[in-house]
Amino acid sequence: MPTTQVKDEHLIHTGCGPVSVIVYGDQDKPALLTYPDLALNHVSCFQGLFFCPEAASLLLHNFCIYHISPPGHELGAAAIFPDDPVPSVDDLADQIIEILNFFRLGAVMCMGVTAGAYILTLFALKYRERVLGLILVSPLCKAPSWTEWIYNKVMSNFLYFYGVCGLVKECLLQRYFSKELRGSAGVPESDIVQACRRLLDERQSINVFRFLQAINRRPDITKGLKRLRCRSLIFVGDSSPFHSEALHMSSKLDRRFSALVEVQACGSVVTEEQPHAMLIPMEFFFMGYGLYKPCHISDSPRGPLSPSCISPELLSPESMGLKLKPIKTRVSLHV
Repeated sequence: MPTTQVKDEHLIHTGCGPVSVIVYGDQDKPALLTYPDLALNHVSCFQGLFFCPEAASLLLHNFCIYHISPPGHELGAAAIFPDDPVPSVDDLADQIIEILNFFRLGAVMCMGVTAGAYILTLFALKYRERVLGLILVSPLCKAPSWTEWIYNKVMSNFLYFYGVCGLVKECLLQRYFSKELRGSAGVPESDIVQACRRLLDERQSINVFRFLQAINRRPDITKGLKRLRCRSLIFVGDSSPFHSEALHMSSKLDRRFSALVEVQACGSVVTEEQPHAMLIPMEFFFMGYGLYKPCHISDSPRGPLSPSCISPELLSPESMGLKLKPIKTRVSLHV
């Protein structure tokens, strides 16, 4: 995101410790909150989306962006004192209501990636009147499977004893990106992966360890999903390790108010790997709220997701706006 758009950075002291929030744009506009995945922040998780040629007209033109970092994940963060209690996922969700109250915000739009998507969904379940809608990228909703739990425990041990070492970075990059982007013996890894690898070097291992501990102890929130009355838009890459979890979550949401977008040739962090695939579904999603006001400043071409990729039923009017249906992108490997 261009630095000229920076409004301000706040370190908000909550009941569970300080949280960094970076604000972009006009605070008189509707609020869009973001929450990144494990070991990421707004630069490494959302920069690709906000640097898209059309993102300024779609997002910055229509919203004020509030980028929330998990505790200790902001740029230049110091190590959290090891004796501080590790927050639970409920604690992290409760921090968000304190952030909204700090900025005197009412109901907000939320966008989260994987672990961040879980925190925002939990927040929406606990504080339903404060959430307009959810944009969830490769989201989690179930408790960790035994496989994920053990995998996370191994990663936690390496974080604790060796820091953000080479093995931890490889585990995280596999979590975020498709095999195509990560490269192979004969194919170099992409610029996106290389940039993320460098940003991971800046993370304090104890801070990542604490967030991973919280996520690995998360409860199953599937039963509560039917109670959500805000509309939800789910994106997931078909190469994401959490692809089946996103499909499960989509099946449990009220189909009148939710849609699933599967992005081909993509891992979990769609916001970085295939951000163009998110633009048109988000346009239609925002139209249902009357929040999308097209900006005619940019004449940049459309992304690879064309209107023909979207089910006509997605545009049918419903009592809450648009009727959202499962749709798939047709993004090629060569975009």
